[in-house]
Amino acid sequence: MKTDKTIQLGWTGSGLVFDGGPVDGPQIMVDGDSATGPSPMDLVLMGVAGCMAIDLRVILEKGRISFDDLQVVAEGERRPGPPRHFSALRLVFRIVGAPPSARPRIERAIELSREKYCSVLFSLRRDIPLEVVLEGV
Repeated sequence: MKTDKTIQLGWTGSGLVFDGGPVDGPQIMVDGDSATGPSPMDLVLMGVAGCMAIDLRVILEKGRISFDDLQVVAEGERRPGPPRHFSALRLVFRIVGAPPSARPRIERAIELSREKYCSVLFSLRRDIPLEVVLEGV
């Protein structure tokens, strides 16, 4: 198998805590109890939020739409029983400082990320509903 990404995790010897990240890259703590670092499911949610936020930033920059701040709040609903995968996601994008006239273009940028560019989202199950909310424009 040809790989494009490789990460390495190692148990720290404590509870459900692992240390890892990209080989020769920055390392983080991953904690199944979310005490010393994000849990694996936190990281999945962060991955979707980060991927779409980066897409949005790039698309808006190319479209010459300026803004002062971009925040994303990501929420996930999980199945009650195993496997406790996400059954629904909600992302709230808060954009400050963009002109109100840019709202349709920002909505289009979010749609492009969701439908074409966000590789993290495309790596998840396709039957997971994703609600997107745009605030601040």
